[in-house]
Amino acid sequence: MVDEPNSTPSTDAAPAAQGGAGDRDDPPSGVAALLRLAAVLVDEDGRIVQWNRGAEELFGHRAEVAHGRTASGLLPAFEPRTGPHALPGQVRPPGPAPQPGTVRQSAGRRCDAFDTLDDLTQLDTPWAGPMAVTDREERLRDILWWAYPLIEPAGRSLLALAVDARPLRSAGPRIALGSRLLPYAATTTAQGGFHRLGATFAPPGQGSAGPLATLLPAGSPERVRRLLAQLVRAGLPALWVDAATTLPVLPYELPAAGTARAAAGLGRRYPTAQQRAARLGAGRPGEQATGRRTDGGAGGTPGIARGAMLGLRVLPSGGSGAAGPGGALPGQRESAAAAPAPDSSEGSEGGATIEQAAVEPSANGHRDRATDTVTPTVPAPGGARPADQLVPILTNGQAGEQLALLGEVGGKVGTTLDLHATARELCQVLVPRVADFACVDLLDGLISDSELPAARPDDDTMLRRVARTFNDAAGQWDHVLEEGALLAMPRSTPPGMALQLNQPVLVPVISPDVAVDYAASLGGTGLASVVAGRSMLVVPLSARGTVLGILKLLRLADRAPFDESDAATLKELAARAALSLDNARLHRAESRVATTLQRSMIPTRPPRIPGVQIAHRYLPGDPRAEVGGDWFDAIQLPGSRVALVVGDVMGHGLHSAAAMGRFRTAMQTLAALDLPPGQLLRHLDNLAHKLGDDHLATCLYAVYDPINRTCELASAGHVPPVLVHPDGTGELLEIPAGAPIGVGGVPFVAKKIDVQDGSMLVLCTDGLVEVRGSDIGAGLAALCGNLIDPKQTPEQACDVVLERLHSDDRKDDVALLVARFDGVAPTEVATWDLRVDTAEVRRARTLVREQLAAWHLEALTDTTELLVSELVTNAVRVARDRVRLQLIRVDKLLVEVSDDNHNLPSLEPAEALGETGRGLHLVTKLAERWGSARKAVGKVVWFELPLPRSVRD
Repeated sequence: MVDEPNSTPSTDAAPAAQGGAGDRDDPPSGVAALLRLAAVLVDEDGRIVQWNRGAEELFGHRAEVAHGRTASGLLPAFEPRTGPHALPGQVRPPGPAPQPGTVRQSAGRRCDAFDTLDDLTQLDTPWAGPMAVTDREERLRDILWWAYPLIEPAGRSLLALAVDARPLRSAGPRIALGSRLLPYAATTTAQGGFHRLGATFAPPGQGSAGPLATLLPAGSPERVRRLLAQLVRAGLPALWVDAATTLPVLPYELPAAGTARAAAGLGRRYPTAQQRAARLGAGRPGEQATGRRTDGGAGGTPGIARGAMLGLRVLPSGGSGAAGPGGALPGQRESAAAAPAPDSSEGSEGGATIEQAAVEPSANGHRDRATDTVTPTVPAPGGARPADQLVPILTNGQAGEQLALLGEVGGKVGTTLDLHATARELCQVLVPRVADFACVDLLDGLISDSELPAARPDDDTMLRRVARTFNDAAGQWDHVLEEGALLAMPRSTPPGMALQLNQPVLVPVISPDVAVDYAASLGGTGLASVVAGRSMLVVPLSARGTVLGILKLLRLADRAPFDESDAATLKELAARAALSLDNARLHRAESRVATTLQRSMIPTRPPRIPGVQIAHRYLPGDPRAEVGGDWFDAIQLPGSRVALVVGDVMGHGLHSAAAMGRFRTAMQTLAALDLPPGQLLRHLDNLAHKLGDDHLATCLYAVYDPINRTCELASAGHVPPVLVHPDGTGELLEIPAGAPIGVGGVPFVAKKIDVQDGSMLVLCTDGLVEVRGSDIGAGLAALCGNLIDPKQTPEQACDVVLERLHSDDRKDDVALLVARFDGVAPTEVATWDLRVDTAEVRRARTLVREQLAAWHLEALTDTTELLVSELVTNAVRVARDRVRLQLIRVDKLLVEVSDDNHNLPSLEPAEALGETGRGLHLVTKLAERWGSARKAVGKVVWFELPLPRSVRD
């Protein structure tokens, strides 16, 4: 089924969007690559404010779901990596991209797509390159990205442009030359075709960003001009083809008005039943609008007279002559002469008619089974067949052909529990044996959410193309929408009628006068010549009482058109295939639940904590699982401290993964209490006994203080960590081993060590260093060797360790965490001890004002003074002996007020005219983040304020 063209840019949307936006309407010049771009804009709060149709089609998430949600966690990905030793976090300046052929993915290196793009553009420099993501349907997609940091008055936002690299590298890009579209032919220097295509940038300051205006959210002309100007300064998106060819990128949008034009156009060309009845002299006694006779007269088939008058052919619902399974399906291409010759005699009456059967669908789109064989039909313009031709006479050869086809469907469709593979198998069985083109369009809700719709389909129901197959020898099919495209069909079209009525719709031959309207409904009137003369059959895919989607079939003019017997046979075939599709849907729903739960157990992005750089890796021992029994964590504590955790639940499988989730949650809760490492492990051991599980777990817990440059560690039977000193020497830390969590009755002793800036702490599970047949000491000795260069980043260190020590034949999970200790300079920390006296509140304000002036942070003085005044006032009211105020300047301003009272403050409703209870409300409104936590003695209340941009730059 042809739907909408995917090869021409929208030319009518640009003028409407000009709005004085500078160069928005500048026409493209020269040669450019025309790409279907996905555009996502993430605002300064990390929320998605723009998610265009291209993003819906590429990533599977609908705009109404994505808009307003936090971008982090939406798209799982694999961090990009260029070159054999390039850093995943490196920011690549605009200009020629590295050869895309060097791009590869690092195994097990999962991340979040938008978090990673945000990291790659942290220096306000754009980044372009490949990064594979997992879409809504859990499929791994090869994506080319262009990421732009955009500076706006409210803060820094992120614009991400993306395109599917698979079709580009298989067939090459389409080329826009002015307003024309030409296929790109590889030059002789482009060795290997297009597999090396990559994303890059045009030279900064060159080109016009006008065509990109359609990718930006609606806004004032001034804002649009400002954002477009930033794109030009950074470098417009471009496509790297080979060393001699770099093409600027132009976006195109599918015509948004196609469906609207369809409804209007078909309404004009196809008169209503009342209009047709008036034209034909309706009102004969004894006949109803259904086309069935009501006089019960003998000698006539019900519905024949009226159906012939209206130009309809309706299959009998029962009887000995009913056309059921057993219709003739041509296995060989037949002469067009076998079909009735088109006659334009009825064209003057408005073309062919579409008439639905007079059966009301149920709430879920289904009709009664007794009338399921009723098939609306659009006849060839030559008129209806005689009554004696409505019931086909089957030969043994025809019946055998149909039984062979049904048997082939049973053997070749549904061989896997993959939804897309099942749909593709169905199309491949039918082409070219039955049709020249076949596609499966399913309800988008089934694809995006794996949930059955609550209401029956209507004109606004969105379908997503999941499979298409065509006969290459039968002509060009470039006008057909790609897999993943979204489309909607009104009830006035054959696909919409089949979907909403849950019955096949047959168009034996599309006459030239009607083809114009069909083309308008399918994407543009320019497709009229492609549509004319074809035979169309649309069959609903229904299983277990619900319509899942539709199967569209086309035959070219040199082949006998579809008839009623074909419709009956293909309906039976579609019913069998729909069961396989529904089974695949149910399996995917269960798999998605398991995958979501597993991914929630392991962090994907290391936290940004001042004074320490963190990287981690996780490799499950079972490649079919996302997680096993190993876990790791990095938890920020008061005072810029960080807790580093690595653990390993003994055993494998689902039970170990569930136990790991409980242990990790408990560890995070206990860490929030800011207990010493030994006490924390003791509480975790007690909790393990209360849970009543027999699982044992080893665990290592370390707390790094970047201000005092100390690290306190405690172990529960875990593999000892390795400390790599700044000179490159590795040291296996001797920590009291303790017993695994769950054993009970064994003390956990902590050890505190001094660490220098530039040191690295390597924590891992035994799956990395333990090899069957060898002592674990051999792996630890290798880890302590000159394996890690202190000048490397933690990301590089993780890659080196896995490359040297890990092998694919390992069956145990591997968790690896590397932390580089950089410390916080003494000049960035200010600490004061205050007396328990209300007069100290004024002194605290003075100290804060002076310190901020010394740090050139005068812009934060008023807010910080106000919040410090409120917190110090609360502290001196409840403290017994001491109150401490501490300011830390890192990538933000961190303010902490601690006292020796362990009761945490709570946010209480404040009365309108009350004088108390407003302190924490002010902190909540004015601070970027705030919180409170218990310490070994007392508590601490803290808040963060972002530094002014002038200071950060």
